[in-house]
Amino acid sequence: MIHVFVGPTLERSALAAPGIRVCPPAKHGDLFAGTVQDGDTVVLIDGVYHQAPALRHKEILAVMGRGVGVIGAASIGALRAAELAPFGMLGVGTVYAAYARGDITGDDEVAVGQALDGDLNALTWPVVNLRHVLELATAAAVLDGPRAEQLLVALRAIYYPQRTMSAIRAVCNREGVGEFPRWLSQQCAQRRHFGDIKRADALWALRVALDGRASQTSPQLSPEMWDTTYFRRWSNAFARERVDGVELSTEDRVIYQQVFDPEFRQTWAAYLEYRSLHPVCGPGRPLAERLAQVTGSDLTADCVFHPTIDLRDEQTVDLLLADETEQDRRAVARYAAALQARRVQPGFSAAAVRDDLTRRHLMWVWQCTERRFDAEASARGLVCGARAVEAAKRLMPGLMEEADEVDETEMNRERTEETHDER
Repeated sequence: MIHVFVGPTLERSALAAPGIRVCPPAKHGDLFAGTVQDGDTVVLIDGVYHQAPALRHKEILAVMGRGVGVIGAASIGALRAAELAPFGMLGVGTVYAAYARGDITGDDEVAVGQALDGDLNALTWPVVNLRHVLELATAAAVLDGPRAEQLLVALRAIYYPQRTMSAIRAVCNREGVGEFPRWLSQQCAQRRHFGDIKRADALWALRVALDGRASQTSPQLSPEMWDTTYFRRWSNAFARERVDGVELSTEDRVIYQQVFDPEFRQTWAAYLEYRSLHPVCGPGRPLAERLAQVTGSDLTADCVFHPTIDLRDEQTVDLLLADETEQDRRAVARYAAALQARRVQPGFSAAAVRDDLTRRHLMWVWQCTERRFDAEASARGLVCGARAVEAAKRLMPGLMEEADEVDETEMNRERTEETHDER
């Protein structure tokens, strides 16, 4: 399967071929999706900049490490390919070559403005296309070299979402070269994609993918190239599974168990034993043996060992969710919906939830004192009280809604009893 991440650079009608899956512009997390299988090919053309976090380099290296061929061209794909060419990402086209040579460097070279309603069409001109049409205008004797260079500097100074054809005309008139936008409009009227080297590069990359050349050049990367603490944190955040007909975040499900399962201390102890017997590197050893080597005191294993959870490991997920019930999963779905509803409110973020409020709720759920709070959090795999508070903040909107519902139910019950007594 060929997965093409594309937006304003290439119209979707040009991608109508068997074995092609068309995806929106790439963003952080898209390559964690289970739809990209080992041995597939990814064609990275367009990606987001401002709407969401951009696709990160280690996400690309990770799928390459799984045997996925990755081609970059035209837009952010060309930029990422130039950056990752030493690791085996295949770059294609004029824009990629310019980045690879160092002729261009900034992401503003390929950025375009789009409508806020989700329309993927470009509303502005990218610098790489403007530079190309200025070269064509010079070759056609519409401009001389110095005037073209002067005009390019002036056009680059326009913020990319505002670099419309109207803005180009205004700048050209100000610079005394009104003949250039008239000539450009004539050429575009005759040829719809005149001067669009980004589109030409995207089509080139598609041909390379269909020829199978990306899979032929895909290297075997060692996990050390991409499997870092940050990468594991990202992969955990994007781990999802469809359970009981509902897609749920695996990380949310684990945090729910850490907070609400009264027996999770035993679950975490079993997980620490598993990790001790099956470490990421080195030989496995019983947990008690490791603990005796590290400390001669009476510290428990959860106080000493804080392994990073990897939710890509099926055995880890099975262990941590061993006692999860259908009712738990329904609660996770409710809490996720409550958090999402709050996120659309201006100024809200989970990080902004009050620490003291979250802390009080956790102590109430765990029935522990302030003095025992850190120890309880550690025994549940949350390291310490401060980490527990940060993890549990995502649950607070749902908890507050449930508390409001309980209060309302109690008030209604009291009103009913008062009415009955009056009768």
